Formats: sequence, C-alpha cells, structure tokens
Amino acid sequence: MDLSDAQGLAQALSEILKDAHQQLDAAREKPELVARVTGHLGCDLKNVVNVVETFPAWEHVNLQRGVDAYLAAHSSGAEWFGIAGHGREHNDFVNMLASADRGWERFEPGAVDYATAATGPDQTTEVISLGLVLTRSPDGTPVVVGVRAGHEHMPHCQVVVLAPDRHGAKRTRDEIERLMREHDVYQGQILSFVWSEHRGNDLVTFLPRPELTADQVILPDGVLATIERHIVGIAEHAVRLREHGQHLKRGLLLHGPPGTGKTHSVRYLMGRMRDCTVIVMTGSAIRYVTQAAGLARRLQPAIVILEDVDLVARDRSYTEDGNPLLFALLDAMDGVGADADVTFVLTTNRADVLERALADRPGRVDLAVEIPKPDAAGPRCSGSMPATCGWRPTSSRSWPRPRAPRRRSSRSCCAARCSQRCGTATPCRRSPTSTWAGRCRTCSASARR
Repeated sequence: MDLSDAQGLAQALSEILKDAHQQLDAAREKPELVARVTGHLGCDLKNVVNVVETFPAWEHVNLQRGVDAYLAAHSSGAEWFGIAGHGREHNDFVNMLASADRGWERFEPGAVDYATAATGPDQTTEVISLGLVLTRSPDGTPVVVGVRAGHEHMPHCQVVVLAPDRHGAKRTRDEIERLMREHDVYQGQILSFVWSEHRGNDLVTFLPRPELTADQVILPDGVLATIERHIVGIAEHAVRLREHGQHLKRGLLLHGPPGTGKTHSVRYLMGRMRDCTVIVMTGSAIRYVTQAAGLARRLQPAIVILEDVDLVARDRSYTEDGNPLLFALLDAMDGVGADADVTFVLTTNRADVLERALADRPGRVDLAVEIPKPDAAGPRCSGSMPATCGWRPTSSRSWPRPRAPRRRSSRSCCAARCSQRCGTATPCRRSPTSTWAGRCRTCSASARR
C-alpha cells in the first residue's frame, strides 16, 4: 500500500467514526438538565446567549433581593432548581450545560444551594449560592436566570441570564440591577468596612445605630450646634439647596487631644441622622475608601466617617515615596460630585501633621472644629455618661475659652490650630469655636441677603 492509499484509508475511517458519533449523539436522549433549559428557551444549546453581570461578594444579599423582586413581577410561581455533579464549583452554567449535552460530565438537575447573608446587625436571610430559575424577560421572551456565589478562587457573586437573543437577556439583567438598587439593604444602615462581632457580610458589616441625646454630648458652648448646623442643617434643606444650584457635599474635621469627645460626637451624629446611611472606616479599613465613597454616592444621603485620619492622611513630606492611601483618600473625596448629599467626617488627634491638600482644594474639608481638653472648673460629667465620653464621672471639668483662629498666609485652612501647612481661616459668625475654608454656607447666604 502506497502513501496515498494509506491517507485515503485514514480519511475514510475518520469519516466513518464521525458519522457513527453523530448517529450515537442523535440517538442518545438529551440530558434532563439541557432539556429543561433549551425546552424553555425554545432553541438549541449552541444558540443560547449568555449574559453575565458580576458584583462584589458583599452585594450578594442585594442581588438576591433584586432577583426576588424581578420574579415577583414577572413569574411569581417560578421554582428554583440546582445542579448536581462533580466539579460544578469550577464551571460556569454554559460549560456545565455543554458538558452534559456532549456526555463529557454527568450534570443533572439537583437541589438549590443556599447560604446566609446579613440584612442588619442581628438579622440574616437566605441567599442562593447556586441555582437556576425559568422566567421571562420584561418583553415576554423566555429566559433562564442563574445566581451563583463566589468562592476562594472567584470572590464575586454573579447573575447569569440565558436567552435565545441578546436583547431579552440584556433587558432582564438591567431590570434585575435596577431592582437591586431599589431594594438595597444597605440604604439607611450603619456600615463598617471591617469585621466586628456583629453580623457580617464579607467586607461590609452592619452596626447598630447609637441611641444618644444632645444632653449626653458634653462639649464647649456652641460647638455641637455648629456641627449640627453643618451636617444636619444642610441635609434638612438638601432639596432646596440643590434646586438653587448649591453644593451639598461637605467635609467636617474634628480634631483635639485623645478623650475629649470626638468619637462620642460622631456617634451622636450617627444616631441623629436616622435616615442617613453611615459608613464607618477605621484603621486599615481606610484602604477601602474608594469603595466606601462609591457606596455613599449610591446610598445618599450618606456620611463617610474616617477615624484617626492622620494614620493615612499625613503630610506627604513625611515620606519619600508618597502615601498611596493618601492619594486614594483625596481621589475618593474629589470623586463624589458636589451635588451629592455626602458628608466626610474626619477625626484626628494630630491635626498638625495632616496633609495640607485636604484643605487646599475646596470641597474636601470646609469646617474644622477643635475639641479642647476641659479644665478643672466646669460642668460635671453625669454618672450615666457612656465610657466613650472620654472622662471619668467623678471629675469636674470645663473648657478654656476658645482661642480666635489665627490667620495664615495661604488661601484656605483645615483647622485653626493646624500646623503652618493650613491656610487662612475665616471664623463662622455664629460660632467662635469653629473655622471654615472660605465662609460657611449659612453666613454666605445671609451676607448675600
């Protein structure tokens, strides 16, 4: 047999094997999993369009709420089903369907996988970690919606839409995402980007809202009123201010020695703004400030609290190569639009080492309040005061007369007692204890009148 005859024989055998394989495939019953999906979609598996949207793992609870709301509106009686088979955690839905269709892997309909996610400091709900449901797109096209949780190799959750055409799949995905935002579980909650003893949801943890009254906050005369006017007052008139083109984004810096009540004052604001979303960031969690700012912009009205900001916002002259976290903080504060009802509250014991860029650009820190040490002759801290107040109940102390802000040669300031890096301080007419970068909005409005 010469070479050409051998090649012809090999080609003929290949064609015979190919035909035999096709006949076997045609005679083989379609797997139940594939039949359930393609039967609902009304098309072959090779024509199925796959649209995927990925979210951070801590958004899984919102994804579940969005999908539940979608099913309630478009197919209230739909039932979820899972997938049984080896290696499903490493395969996406389309690969599992294709493997089952070709007989490579034995994937079958199975029970739905569930997990638990937090919806509050002490509340949880069940979320689907792997499951599919037969439903329809907003325009009536049959679609299959799948949800899967992340794992150690993929720390994200996903929503998958299978459809006979891309238009129906895209509309379904967009509607689910819209409903996620409409039913956002984080709206109006107090959140922390750090683990705590309360119920956690991966990176984001829910915290209980403090219950404090103004009588439990002991500060120099006029200080709390100034803080409330800047934070609460602007929030109460947000609609009118936005209609008149006024900026809503604002920054507050509380500075002073340890134990004078900065954190306690912040806790009072958290309880005072009951309808406001609060995001608390301390220590190493500040590295997530970009994500926190994006979340605050989405959930406004919102407050982003950065405790001990000097740990990351120290003047760049202290380091040779700069501070990446400082630049992330500045970018996050600048990235929130001026018309967004978002407040950045910063606390520090070391205002003298803060980066001057916090004050040099308008819209970052526009009110700085010094909370000084009390002296020995003032009001007594009541025995019922929480330990976070900063003083022992048996002591009797008061505050020295606040010193007038010192004028600097630069064009703006972060606080009256900040170092020479800070700029000119203009005192707020209604409170001698605070300073503004420029004039306070209330005083500016009265001056125009």
